[in-house]
Amino acid sequence: MNKPASDALFAGSIPELYDSHLVPLIFEPYAADLAQRVAALDPSRVLETAAGTGAVTRAMAQVLPLHVDLVATDLNQPMLDRAAAVGTKRPVQWQQADAALLPFEDASFDIVVCQFGVMFFPDKSRAFSEARRVLRRGGVLLFNVWDRIEENEFADTVTTVLAGLFPADPPRFMARTPHGYFDREAIARDLTAAGFDSAPRIETIAARSRAVSAQVPAVAYCQGTLLRNEIEARSGADVVQATAACAAAIAARFGAGPVDAKIQAHVVCAQS
Repeated sequence: MNKPASDALFAGSIPELYDSHLVPLIFEPYAADLAQRVAALDPSRVLETAAGTGAVTRAMAQVLPLHVDLVATDLNQPMLDRAAAVGTKRPVQWQQADAALLPFEDASFDIVVCQFGVMFFPDKSRAFSEARRVLRRGGVLLFNVWDRIEENEFADTVTTVLAGLFPADPPRFMARTPHGYFDREAIARDLTAAGFDSAPRIETIAARSRAVSAQVPAVAYCQGTLLRNEIEARSGADVVQATAACAAAIAARFGAGPVDAKIQAHVVCAQS
């Protein structure tokens, strides 16, 4: 699927809602997992690309020793602004940067880590090649991507509801981008094209997404992701109405009280 330019526009109220709603809903379990994997490799210098509002940055800041240099980058300055405002328990260098054109010297990092950002890269092999360029020999590119949307129940429910609200032009952002890069063979091919010689290790990890009510995931997806841009661009229902419809569907599927759904992602490790 071709990605429109709006698939990269995290601005307005999206960064705050993304951080307050979506991060605890689906990102925190995988952030803790990635941070532990990074710490186990005992790096001296770590680069994070597509850091977003800093979920993994904060997790790494908790487990990495102070002597480890931690550089967190993102293409979207509003997301970095939110991350820096929330802060970390130790110093972090925040820097706006394009993962496909990194402003760092060759062989300058032990690890490049990316949490759920690869799916947004227009040219994934180019971004992987840049990661390989800045990695020292034997360094590691470590990232995760969401599995297919059907394995991620809240996202699947929201996408189905919005297709019913806007049948002439269904908002497909979730399926197109966050859940659009799940094929293991495609990931391996892109890494090979980027110059990673050895086959990547890919592990699929299921987790649970929990919230106090159906309203939380409805707001998270409809207002804290780029779905908001797609909803606002369409007629027939506004963001509030779309959010209410999604909340009702989530409650019908998962219960009127606290909700609990499956999420699933791939964790990929490639050595330079």
